[in-house]
Amino acid sequence: MAKKSIIPGLSFSWKRAVGISYAKRKIAKVTGIPTTKSGRQKKVGKLFGIK
Repeated sequence: MAKKSIIPGLSFSWKRAVGISYAKRKIAKVTGIPTTKSGRQKKVGKLFGIK
């Protein structure tokens, strides 16, 4: 289970703070290949005509 925040509605992501999320999004846009597992599976499925 995720750790509860002290202040409701406030969350912190170290990946976002460091810039990993931005870098992944930029790479995905340039290459056209999604960085998420489900995104890659959908792309391969469309490529081979699998529903």
